Amino acid sequence: MMVAALDAARRCLDWGDVPVGAVVARDAEILSARGNERERRQDPTAHAELLAIRGAAEAVGSWHLEGCTLYVTLEPCAMCAGALVLARIDRLVFGARDPKAGFAGSLGDLVRDPRLNHRLEVEGGLAAEESAALLRGFFGARREPTG
Repeated sequence: MMVAALDAARRCLDWGDVPVGAVVARDAEILSARGNERERRQDPTAHAELLAIRGAAEAVGSWHLEGCTLYVTLEPCAMCAGALVLARIDRLVFGARDPKAGFAGSLGDLVRDPRLNHRLEVEGGLAAEESAALLRGFFGARREPTG
């Protein structure tokens, strides 16, 4: 599933977006796979996780996504972590940690907050180096002087 998330992340490069990819799966079935589309849509909420959650909800015909796992190349931000809780996704698997914005253990831990009515099982670090390399390449290219 992380291979599919990495593929979705790489596709983001086609439209100049930060390469983050997300997959929602139930058992061995991919319900939705999406990449960031903030630049493409000019929508600050068009994160890969939200788009994948919306696609999965449409695929199953319900916003209740119990029994599902979200695989994502970068630790989710607060907005996406909140959406995972609200969608009742059971498990989160992510690649690279995000010490500046991650809310699945780095900056905060919204997905496992005991005060909420739903908590996720979390596994971080799967395909972390490949995920981080995509991001380093993207941001490194943006910093290079054009000449």
